[in-house]
Amino acid sequence: MTHCVPDTMQAVAIEAPGGPEVLRLVEQAVPQPADSEVLIRVSAAGVNRPDVLQRLGKYPLPPDASPLPGLEVAGEVVATGSGATRWQAGDRVMALTHGGGYAEYCSVNEGHCLSVPVSMTLVEAAAVPETYFTVWYNVFMCCRLSEGETFLVHGGSSGIGTTAIQLAKATGCKVLTTAGSDEKCRFCLDLGADTAINYRNDDWQAIVAERTNERGVDVLLDMVAGPYMQKNMELMARDGRYSIIAFLRGPSAELNMRIVLAKRLWITGSTLRPQSTQEKSAIAESLKDNVLPLLESRRVRPIIHETFPLANAAAAHELMESSRHMGKIVLAVDDAAMENTRND
Repeated sequence: MTHCVPDTMQAVAIEAPGGPEVLRLVEQAVPQPADSEVLIRVSAAGVNRPDVLQRLGKYPLPPDASPLPGLEVAGEVVATGSGATRWQAGDRVMALTHGGGYAEYCSVNEGHCLSVPVSMTLVEAAAVPETYFTVWYNVFMCCRLSEGETFLVHGGSSGIGTTAIQLAKATGCKVLTTAGSDEKCRFCLDLGADTAINYRNDDWQAIVAERTNERGVDVLLDMVAGPYMQKNMELMARDGRYSIIAFLRGPSAELNMRIVLAKRLWITGSTLRPQSTQEKSAIAESLKDNVLPLLESRRVRPIIHETFPLANAAAAHELMESSRHMGKIVLAVDDAAMENTRND
């Protein structure tokens, strides 16, 4: 059955930089897919920290990006650009967007879409692209985490953390993580982490050193940076790979770099959004080959903390900023997605 695409849609816009209250439900024209794009009727959209930074006016947008927040969606393809050949109307997809996810319709490059496994709801699927693209690219494509290695991720109860823990365990690695409460640590252990450390109460550096028999970790994924950076380098094993993807404690630190030479460390970092269309498509292809089978079998799965209606995006942002959540926060864009929400 052909879906009739309306001229206008509901979307959540940022009225001006500020608190969650600046997110307002508005009516806008439905975007038209460019040559290599597909138009998705959005069932659900993921909420991520870059959305919060964009709302605060601290996340400069690429010039060709949608001004609407929202970096990942799941739904049904309803139209295709003249040069798009990978998908057809009716396909269920989850997609990394270039903004615009907080809306009933979103145009996305066809190469940035993945098929939604039959075992997965569209709400679950909306929690996949941003974190899985980020973790897979940084930890596996760049840092080459391999079976038998030791991996440390900070913020294990976050969307990135829950994804990293599961993928590292599925690869056959020893996994250590930090989190901000005993409850969050238990949550991380339930996901498969071998060690979870409450950084508010315990000396996480000493515990990681002890749990690795002073050898250190082979790969480290860091969203904290700032004062953690020197400690992280000291915890790396010889030939360790250290990936920085965010700066929750700031981008600056005084560092003694001798350890980089002594241990032959490799320090890298990236942000996902500025990467080229071709680079994002290459990540999607690698995910299709390596991760989609794990999602299909539910060996790994998106962990969803709470789902909000699109009109209540402000409450979703309040929860994100509180850091009370464990796992992902999702916006249900249509009524069917909200009714079929599954938090298992």
